[in-house]
Amino acid sequence: MTQTEDPPTASGAAQRTRTYTWQDPLIGAGAAPGLSGLDYLRGMVRGEFPPPPIGQTLGFSIGREEDVQKGKVTFHLRPEEFHYNPIGSVHGGVYATLLDSALGCAIHTMLPAGVGYTTLDLAVKYLRPLRLGMGEVRAVAEVISVSRRVATASAQIVDDAGKVYATATTTCLVMRPVHAPEPPQESQP
Repeated sequence: MTQTEDPPTASGAAQRTRTYTWQDPLIGAGAAPGLSGLDYLRGMVRGEFPPPPIGQTLGFSIGREEDVQKGKVTFHLRPEEFHYNPIGSVHGGVYATLLDSALGCAIHTMLPAGVGYTTLDLAVKYLRPLRLGMGEVRAVAEVISVSRRVATASAQIVDDAGKVYATATTTCLVMRPVHAPEPPQESQP
C-alpha cells in the first residue's frame, strides 16, 4: 500500500493519493467450506489463502497466528488520514467494519467445516475518537454463545494501554448445510 501527497490545489489543500492491491477473494472462499473456521483463519494468517479485500481497503488485518484462537480473534489497525470523516477523526463506519470483521471471525473459529454464518445485527457503542498518530489499536472479539442456529459475540477496540475506544455486540445466523432427502426407491414389479 502506498500513499502520496500531491502539490496543493487552487483551494490550497494538498491532494492525497492512495494505492493498494488485493488478491482474488474467491480463492479462499472456495477452500473455506472444506475447513473448520479455525483452520481456515489460521491458514489465512499463514498466507495459504488471500486475506479479504476489505482488509486491504481499510488497512486492517489479523496479523499473527496467535491472534486466532478458538472463540477469540484479534484484528489490528493503525488509524490513518484516509480513515477520516469531515470532522477530523476516524469515521464510525471504519470502527463498525473492523468490529464486525473481528466478531464474525471469532464466531467462525467455533464452526466446523461446511458451516457458515452471516451477521443478523451489529450494535456499536463509540466511546472515544480514533486519530492519526495514536498508534495501532486492536479489535478483540470473543464468542459469548454458539447454538445450532444463532451465535453471539462481543468485542472492544483498545489501544496498547488498554483504553477502550468502542464496544460492539453481534448476533449471527449460523447456516448449516441442508441435506437433500433420499430419492424414493423404485418399486420392483
